[in-house]
Amino acid sequence: MAKISLIVNGKPTTADIDPRTLLVNFLRENLRLTGTHIGCDTSQCGACIVHLDGKAVKSCTMLAVMADGHEIETIEGLAADGAPLHPMQEAFREHHGLQCGFCTPGMIMTAIDMVRRKGYDLDECTIREELEGNLCRCTGYQNIVASIAAGATAMAKSRIA
Repeated sequence: MAKISLIVNGKPTTADIDPRTLLVNFLRENLRLTGTHIGCDTSQCGACIVHLDGKAVKSCTMLAVMADGHEIETIEGLAADGAPLHPMQEAFREHHGLQCGFCTPGMIMTAIDMVRRKGYDLDECTIREELEGNLCRCTGYQNIVASIAAGATAMAKSRIA
């Protein structure tokens, strides 16, 4: 067993885990943060994206022990229970950026990372390029792209980065 200590959604967390445990499995099984999805087991779909020290990573490609000493934010960490949604979450709701919803947490986490790296003024071409590592099997992406553009604008207005 390996002992890890990290901050998950702002809360210090310590656990003894099998050193072979993937971060996605640790989040889902140990911490019951099931918003981080396992979609492909090959790191190609993006459903498992979380933020590690503020940057988007595919949690199915990382061992949980690699997150020791770091800060993780999952989709559950964007808005507390009963609090208003994060502007990007609200934009996905308002602009119908989801259909079945399976890819949505990864899309939102990618979108927030995209805004942090590229700024608030995102054009369609940039958004589509940046979504290259995220797959959606339902929507055809048009509403996802519109949601991200609207979410970036809302983040700028509320000064959230």
